[in-house]
Amino acid sequence: METIQHVLREKGDRTVHTIDPQATILEATRLMNEHSIGALVVIEGGRIVGIFTERDVLRRVVACDRNPSHVRIDDVMTTDVACCTPATTVDEARSVMKNHRIRHLPVIDAVGDVRGLISIGDLNAHLADAQETTIHYLHEYLHGRV
Repeated sequence: METIQHVLREKGDRTVHTIDPQATILEATRLMNEHSIGALVVIEGGRIVGIFTERDVLRRVVACDRNPSHVRIDDVMTTDVACCTPATTVDEARSVMKNHRIRHLPVIDAVGDVRGLISIGDLNAHLADAQETTIHYLHEYLHGRV
């Protein structure tokens, strides 16, 4: 069974963009725009204390008419962060994302250190690649080439 470790390998770039909880929303959104990403992992003292996503910007800043220059990340971040490990299966990760209605899942090791961040797009790309491979082999089988 395929694991998140496989997805991280396929993804290649394992850079996890992080931010301090005392940073402003303006700083966070500029960082997100600069790197074309939809989420930042909020780290304090080397540990995950939250996640800040585009959804947080819309629901807790824009919709509440709050000034992004004055609002801090720890005022609007999501604090109940679902995580997985490299050994988590792709199906388990997809289920967590579906059940929690989230699009980003930090990958942590046994001691809680961040090892990566996967998105629903990463899982969809992985699934599409697997399906293309299966289709190729079935096509070859049907035409007697295997």
